Amino acid sequence: MSAAQSETTLEAKLKKLQCHFTWDLDGNQSILLGEREMLEDIGTDEGNCWLGHIYNLQGYIHFQLGTNEANEARSFFSMAAEALNRTRDADRGPWLLVNYGNLAWLHYRQGEETESQAYLSKVAALKEEFPSPSQDELHPEICAEKAWTLLKFSREHKVLAGEYFQKAIGMQPDMVEWQTSHLIGWASLHKHDKNQLGADFMERMQNAKEQDPDNLYLAAVYLRRRASRGEDVNDEVSELATRILGNPVSSYSGIKVMLRIYRSDDSFDKATALAEEALQNHPDKRYLKRCLALCYRWKINSMDHPTPQMIDKVISLHKQVITLYPHSSLVKRMDLASVYAQSPHGLGEAEAIYQELFERDLQPADKQVLYNSYAKFLYFKRQDQNGSVDYHMKAVEIPIESFYRQNSIKALEKIRDKGKNHRCREIEQFLDRL
Repeated sequence: MSAAQSETTLEAKLKKLQCHFTWDLDGNQSILLGEREMLEDIGTDEGNCWLGHIYNLQGYIHFQLGTNEANEARSFFSMAAEALNRTRDADRGPWLLVNYGNLAWLHYRQGEETESQAYLSKVAALKEEFPSPSQDELHPEICAEKAWTLLKFSREHKVLAGEYFQKAIGMQPDMVEWQTSHLIGWASLHKHDKNQLGADFMERMQNAKEQDPDNLYLAAVYLRRRASRGEDVNDEVSELATRILGNPVSSYSGIKVMLRIYRSDDSFDKATALAEEALQNHPDKRYLKRCLALCYRWKINSMDHPTPQMIDKVISLHKQVITLYPHSSLVKRMDLASVYAQSPHGLGEAEAIYQELFERDLQPADKQVLYNSYAKFLYFKRQDQNGSVDYHMKAVEIPIESFYRQNSIKALEKIRDKGKNHRCREIEQFLDRL
């Protein structure tokens, strides 16, 4: 067999593997850079049962970002294997299938075919030793890691994640963390759709909380759902907030969910105080500064006439956060524009921020968010109803189902139903075509 034929055969085998390199994850550099920042905020606390999966995804992202990142990728894949074995309290098992697949691809991309083939053999040996409980399905360990990974990407990926979690849980129902993550992912996917979070979902959440009592993120999500249904949870909120403050800082600690509970009750001062205390305890954690910026934006938006000093403080805080998140600060930049717009002399600054964002090469989902935000800015701050209609239409025209698309549709429907805008007929025809 020639070298070219050997390489073709090897690549064909690699393509059959189940790992990050074959899961059709979005390879766009801007998305990967943002995902890397997001993963860094999850933290690497040893008690995190998903630590190995975090390292696996970090390794993949580092490798995809360029050849100069290859050594970093190797390091992350190595840490992933160690973390997975520690979590399972064993030195080998099916939880390494994805990791070995990643390493097979890494070596192949680096031109190291012998090493790549060695990891292919390791995958084959693991599959032989630990076959899937169902001959027609992937191994549950693969399904679970694939599901967890897909949750970190687009809405379409998140929908698919739910299917893989169901497969994994169906074959291995004793894995509590899989059930917990499945519910958390479902709650996140349908956070704007109350019909998907009814009594049955609440019962499943309660059961999961009882099985996974130390998962404070789950507890916070469950508490928020109860609060949204009108239950009095004030005492529980205070107790849970105290517990969260005592835990390691992470984007999955539950603190942001707690802040949103306070916001839904218009308790902006309580939200700000909680974020301030957390940041005071951990002044080097950028995630907490991001949370604090969010609280101050809520607070300033609730004020009829915020003082110039308050506006300047919130502007400064947002600028700091944007610097700390150079690749995932689109929403924070729009938030900064909204803060500038609170100032009598800040509309020009706000407009400049939006125009700079329009110049960027954004993904369709990000464009949709931007168009929706700018439409509101034009309507409420510029009193430009005509321009607002244009940008709501732009948001709707992007065929991605999301809260922002639905929000723009509702805004257009409201204008149409009032019947006072000279473009009502045009809006009606536009909506009829959807």
